[in-house]
Amino acid sequence: MIADQNDTRLAVQYESIRRQEFELITHLLQILPKIDGVGDDQLAQMRDALFHADTPYLMVFVGPFNSGKSSLINALLGKDDLLPVGITPTTDRITMLRHGDTSQRARMGDTDIVFYPSLLLQKVSFVDTPGLESIFKTHEEETRRFLHRSDVVMLIMLATQAMTAGDLDNLRLLKEYGKTVIIILNQRDLLTDDKVEEVRQHVADQSRVQLGYQPDIWLMSARWGNEARQADGSVDDILWEKSGLSQLERYLDRQLNDAARLRQKLQTPLQITQNIHQAALNAVRGNQSALNQYQSLSQNIESQMTGYKRELDTIARTTLTEITAKFDEAALRGEEAVREVYGIGRLPVAFVRGLGELTGLRRIAEGDSVTKQALLERKALEPLDEVRDVADQLAPRLEGKDVQDVDDLIKYANREIDALPVTIRGKVIGSLQAPALYDRSMLQDARNELDEQERLARTVIPKTIDKAVRTSDVYFAAYEVIVLLFLAFVLLAPIQTPDTPNLKATLILVLVILSILGAGANLFRGSTLSTSYGKRMKTAGVQYQETLQRAADKQIGYGMRLRQEAVAPLTRLIDAQTDVLTDQLLELQNAGKEMVAIEAALTKIK
Repeated sequence: MIADQNDTRLAVQYESIRRQEFELITHLLQILPKIDGVGDDQLAQMRDALFHADTPYLMVFVGPFNSGKSSLINALLGKDDLLPVGITPTTDRITMLRHGDTSQRARMGDTDIVFYPSLLLQKVSFVDTPGLESIFKTHEEETRRFLHRSDVVMLIMLATQAMTAGDLDNLRLLKEYGKTVIIILNQRDLLTDDKVEEVRQHVADQSRVQLGYQPDIWLMSARWGNEARQADGSVDDILWEKSGLSQLERYLDRQLNDAARLRQKLQTPLQITQNIHQAALNAVRGNQSALNQYQSLSQNIESQMTGYKRELDTIARTTLTEITAKFDEAALRGEEAVREVYGIGRLPVAFVRGLGELTGLRRIAEGDSVTKQALLERKALEPLDEVRDVADQLAPRLEGKDVQDVDDLIKYANREIDALPVTIRGKVIGSLQAPALYDRSMLQDARNELDEQERLARTVIPKTIDKAVRTSDVYFAAYEVIVLLFLAFVLLAPIQTPDTPNLKATLILVLVILSILGAGANLFRGSTLSTSYGKRMKTAGVQYQETLQRAADKQIGYGMRLRQEAVAPLTRLIDAQTDVLTDQLLELQNAGKEMVAIEAALTKIK
């Protein structure tokens, strides 16, 4: 009476593939809602596919209330109170009966789930529905929504009231769904034997007209089915056969041992999944195609950023070049001034200066040092007067460029955002706007260090050279004084003898040569000090330039960050969407491979 408990090879194959389909569809239902272009209707179809993959053979019982749908299911499962029965409508929700290790109830959306440990429910799930002609409008709507999920529809009629106007309407409705329909005439026990064939023929004629074919027509008795079950758990086979319920068991055995039928059952959710998977693939590829132009937009912005950086660097480099030129000019003028101090015609003056230093009379004779006077005459420090003005122009030039570029970028990005598809535009996080305040501190913080370096160039370098000049003058004067004293001694002393008639002349010549060498050494020293002054001034310029360069780099970096932050909502969106679409495509491609594997497994069901 009830199918054998051992799983057949066919059943094992079926269950394995069904589980694969269920897991695949469950995974896709996590992905699909995130794909732009996948509609709610497609998601609803996927949920239906999941229902099919999660449900064994589905048999839906429909018919008017009080036709005995619940009673028949109770009789089939051997438990007369599993579903409530009564003379008034007792089923106000769709109820699905599924196999479970224990008896329990659950609610899932508009559907009540009853789990029951029945061997029959391992093969089939029953669905008890509200009446199609129920006086409660919501009953009919719930039932109609559920019909398209069925594998077979069991239309229940009362044997004593078969083919009422309501039954004819139900047949016309079921024809629209294209489902296999089996007509069950319940309460066979209320018909006399001579009436059975008459009722069957009447139902066959009417159903053939409404459906276009003659469905199976089974007469059943829920009361006889319940009576066939004995208190000790055994079954009266004769009475069970008489109740007609055995017809349903045999039908299920034929269906569930039909490889072609099982393949079709598994092919239904797979086909739905394949169709929606292809639609999702098309949507993702379409989104990627649409995003390509926005990726070029991101690249365009990046190119603009590179251009902005180049322009900022040019502004800084121009300023630094001007400053370098000022220091170079100061170095050149200073070198000339120092060389003038040590000119050949100025050797006597240098000697006098040296004597003044030796005797302490120089400060009395002169107000400013000779070096200072030479620098003033040559205007050697005047180029440094312009250094600060040139350096101070850098900050407003960079700021003006930053503000203008940020404004242009925001206008450009806003135009591009307005051109985005609505689905993508709505994902922009944040607004594009310029900062309320501009931070100038990077260049301002370097001001003290720059001022100190300028002070060193103006005062320390000239003082250092002046000190060296004074020292040089002292050495030169002392040297020449010593030579002159020796010369005076030679001229006045009687050092010439008959044996050395040329000694005095020789000594005078030697001393004159030594004096000339001293003058030459002084001139060389002047050239060295001139070069030293130029190098020191240029070194100061390099240090000044490096300090300003570091500050300018920080200010430029800040300006570039302003630009990036101004358009960050757009660039973040493009980068994020690129990553999302790449991930979605990979997920769908993997799902496609799984579908190919499932389809291959379906061909092996035999």
